[in-house]
Order: sequence, then C-alpha cells, then structure tokens
Amino acid sequence: MNGDDVIKRIKEDDVKFISFQFTDVNGVVKSVDGSLSQVEKALKDGIWFDGSSVEGFARIQESDMHLVIDPDTYAVLPWTPKEMRRARVLCDIYLPNGQPFSGDPRGVLKRRLAKMKEERNFIFNVGPEPEFFLFLQNGRDTIHPVPHDVGGYFDFSADDEAVQVRTELMQALTEMGLEIEVGHHEVALGQHEIDFRFADALKTADNVLTLKYAVKAIAAQHGLIASFMPKPVFGINGSGMHCHQSIFSPEGENLFYDSQDPYQLSTLARHFIAGQLLHARALSAIVAPTVNSYKRLVPGYEAPVYIGWAQVNRSALIRIPQPYPDKPDTVRLELRFPDPSANPYLAFNAMLAAGLDGVDRQLTCPEPLNRLNVYDLSEEARQELGIEMLPGSLFEALTAFEADEMLQDALGESLTDAFMKSRRAEWEEFRTHVTDWELNRYLTTA
Repeated sequence: MNGDDVIKRIKEDDVKFISFQFTDVNGVVKSVDGSLSQVEKALKDGIWFDGSSVEGFARIQESDMHLVIDPDTYAVLPWTPKEMRRARVLCDIYLPNGQPFSGDPRGVLKRRLAKMKEERNFIFNVGPEPEFFLFLQNGRDTIHPVPHDVGGYFDFSADDEAVQVRTELMQALTEMGLEIEVGHHEVALGQHEIDFRFADALKTADNVLTLKYAVKAIAAQHGLIASFMPKPVFGINGSGMHCHQSIFSPEGENLFYDSQDPYQLSTLARHFIAGQLLHARALSAIVAPTVNSYKRLVPGYEAPVYIGWAQVNRSALIRIPQPYPDKPDTVRLELRFPDPSANPYLAFNAMLAAGLDGVDRQLTCPEPLNRLNVYDLSEEARQELGIEMLPGSLFEALTAFEADEMLQDALGESLTDAFMKSRRAEWEEFRTHVTDWELNRYLTTA
C-alpha cells in the first residue's frame, strides 16, 4: 500500500480517527491520534513528537522526533464503535536530520532484516504462540487474579463465555489482517492461546503487537482483564510465547530443510541452533525481560530450564516439531523460552543475531536430548553431560547480557543502553520491595 491507498481505505471504511503508533524499548504501544483532516499531511510529511517523554528515547535537549508512517500497517480497530470508528498505522522513528533513530525497536529490526536479505538472500520467518490469561475484574485499585473459567487444555463448552470471547478475538484479529490458524484453551485455568500464520519477522512482530492490544481491548469490553504476564498465578502453568523459526530464500525455499538429514535439518539450521544455544543465557534477558519471567522458567510447568535441543523432548530449550510429510516448508525450530512480556522487535532481532552468529562461526551443534528428561537428572549428571541452565533471575540474565558483546552489537548502543537502564531499574525496585510472601513468612516468626 501507499499513501493514496490508505486515504482510499479510510473513506471506504468510514474511519473517523487515526492512531499513529510506535513502541518504546519495553514494547509498550504509544499512540498519537489524529483526525481525518490531518491524515494526508501526516502521510506526506510525517508527525513530530516529543521523544524525551518516551521510555529510552531521548534526552530533553534532543527531544524532537519524527514519525514516518508505514502504509502497509493500516488496519481498522474492529472493536471501536461505528460512529467513532478508528484505524491505526504503525510508524518508524526518525531524527530531525532525516536519519533513522537508532533507539527505535521496530526500525532497528526492519533495517537488520533488509540488510540480511541484501547481503545473504535470507528471509527470517517467525511463527509465535502467545499465551494469555482472562481474569475477572474484581477490584479497582488492586486486582486479585481469579481465572475467568475452569477449562483445561483444548477444553470446549458451547455455552462457555470464554469460548465466545476467544471467538470474538479471533474474528477481530482476522479483520485486522492476521491469518489466524487456531485458538484454544491452554493448560491452566483461564489461560488461552491464539496462533497466527508465520511471516517475516517484521510483520510477525507487528502482529504480536496487534494481538496484545486487541485482546486487552476486547476483554475489557466484556468486563475482563487480559494479561500477558508470564506467571500471574502461583502453582499453575505460566504464559509463554514459543517462537517457530525458519529461514527462507526470496524464492520460497526453506533453507532449514535437508531431506538427507535424520531430523531433516540443513547444516544452516544446525549452525543456527548452535548459535542460539551458545547465547541462550544472554538472550534470555531480551526474550524473558521481566522479574516475573523467571517465575515461569522453573521445572515442573512445561517451561524450559536447561539449554539443549531435541525433536520430541519438551524440556529442551529448542524443539524440532514434526514436519508434515512431503512439506519442506514446515521444517522449523521452536524456541521455547520467550514469553509475551517481551518486546517482539527486540526479541526477534536478538534471536536472529544469536542464530546467525552460529552460522557465521560454523558452530557445531551438540547432540540432541531426545530420550533424556533433563528435569529428572541430578545436578552432577547435568554437569557431566555439559547441560547448562538458563538464568534463575532477571539480574542473572542481565549480567549474562552485559557480557555478550555480540547481542549488544545487534541491538546497537542506543537500544542496549535504554534496555539495560529500564531492566536494571525494574530489578532494583523488585529487590527493595517487601512482598506479601515475605510478610507472611517472617512478620511473626523473625
């Protein structure tokens, strides 16, 4: 699409307002709203805004920034009322001198993918599986997370309101351009998953962003709270965002496929696996970026803890899903430790950089953990096999990231500084906060 196409669509869709959107370093959606009278000018000249008030963007003396609209991201927000119909476009961020802003998560990923396609003839595809909870709204100031339903994995009830809400969500996302594959109840009470078809990493990151705020908006209309928090409830499964990855040629050939390999994996795929395993501990800071993320990444709840790969072993960090017979394009790598609190632009950028480092250095892929339940091994046995663990806390993950120059280079200095400042601040706030668990444990016993 171009600017003229957007104007035409706006008229056809009877849109009254446009939201010009972008994200901060943590993946939080920021929006500047405009009336129709401003759209043509914005499409031509962009929109100026104050970047000093946005997390990780600019100092006060360097505040002016420029939003440049990506017309291909136009979509109507189906849940908005007809008389106030609203659409959105995503934007890239530029400096006053016309240069791309190096702290724009979407722009950095976009440029990395374009450079890779030009230099390597690679297209990086991602198919995520974002999970979320629907909770009852049971308070104004504080919310105690009470699951909205009592279903289990793949459960269905025709009169279940959760099914109705999920169906409405899938319809809205379809109208916004996502190619929805399946939606279903997940393992935990109140937990759901909506999967959409894989696409190149930029489009997929846009889709993750779209899914998250669409789910939240529609849930709110039903008096519910949608949460993408990795571990909102103690004692039950948390929410992950498993990411299926592949590299295609521009002609549509899956470069991860090799019919002669026992797992149908090409040499490229094996090097890619090796790179992600090598950088896994540092990568966790980006793909599992909150204090709460590490409450999910513990043994016993179907989340990976140990660094390794396998075809059928779901305790492994990277799993090779069974491809469809005679369909080379379905060969892929499933990275299982990302969660939906991650900024998808940063996550996909870092995932790609880690994999390509393995390709460039031709790293040897270790043996798979196919018949080994790593959860059952003693610490001594794991050490003997050379199986490392993911970090046990955000602090540990950030320490690993600070030591990984390759991943920092992938994000660039601006994004790295902004990300580390934000995540260190979260850790410090958590470290000094007194929790209910501590009060229950120590108030009368210490």
